[in-house]
Amino acid sequence: MNKIPTNDAEIIQKISELKEEKGALVLAHYYENLDIQHAADFCGDSFELAKRARESRKQIIVFCGVSFMAESAKIMNPEKRVFIPRADAGCQMADMVTPEIVLEMKKQHPNAAVVCYINSSAATKAVSDICVTSSNALKIISTLKEKEIIFVPDKNLGSFAAKHFPDKTFHFMQGWCPVHNDLTGEDLRRAKAEYPNAVVAIHPEAKAKILAECDYIGSTSGILDYCRMSDKNEFIIATERAIVERLSEEMPSKKFHLMSPCLTCPDMKKTTLSDLLYCLENLNNEVFMTPDKICAAKQPLERMLEAAKD
Repeated sequence: MNKIPTNDAEIIQKISELKEEKGALVLAHYYENLDIQHAADFCGDSFELAKRARESRKQIIVFCGVSFMAESAKIMNPEKRVFIPRADAGCQMADMVTPEIVLEMKKQHPNAAVVCYINSSAATKAVSDICVTSSNALKIISTLKEKEIIFVPDKNLGSFAAKHFPDKTFHFMQGWCPVHNDLTGEDLRRAKAEYPNAVVAIHPEAKAKILAECDYIGSTSGILDYCRMSDKNEFIIATERAIVERLSEEMPSKKFHLMSPCLTCPDMKKTTLSDLLYCLENLNNEVFMTPDKICAAKQPLERMLEAAKD
């Protein structure tokens, strides 16, 4: 009888063995717990992981993240088997937008291009023109010839992008990321008072009035790179708490402070090492999609990847 792993070290060793045995690629979003990130083959934001899944020759992909991410990996790799350790790990912002909302907005603005944040379902992507991530939204929008943009679902990221394109008219739906949208001016002032020598790095899913008072605005990967390359030694981080933990581990000579305790995504914290192990052992929670659904949702993702090359 095989010995059942009883501690994290044994579980990580077993995960490593199963990845090799089954030819599986394990991907983890930067917001996952650090032990999950350590067990993964690659960590990244949505855009990076979409590319990793596509570039890999491995036929089994285990996506440690939330459901729309695993779904996007399947869309981009229909010939591969994609699994998610926790099928109940969702995204509140992605759930705010539906195809019906997008179609109604298209009816109201027939000349607009529909720009869909990747944090959305396959059904929503299918009625959109192109996808973006927080790391490439400005670049992608700059390639669009349309003078009107429907941006869904995140009103905050959409407003941030709109400021860079004064020649375009933007139409937003009222969607948001509860984690970033809950940040307040009081949170920012309190953090600055407590750490007066720190610079502030924030994700564009936060409200515009808070973004305006920060030193750096960027995607998850952007924030990581900014802190790595900066000659500053102290930072206030205004995105999911795992980024503070990762940066503190990477650069113990620098100080990193979380702006607010609200910056914790409960869905990203659902996946445990035991969940990942069970998924690799049993290949459970596979992502299934019909060919028609994949084809419809793939087009805006393909357009994003193509536009990002330029």
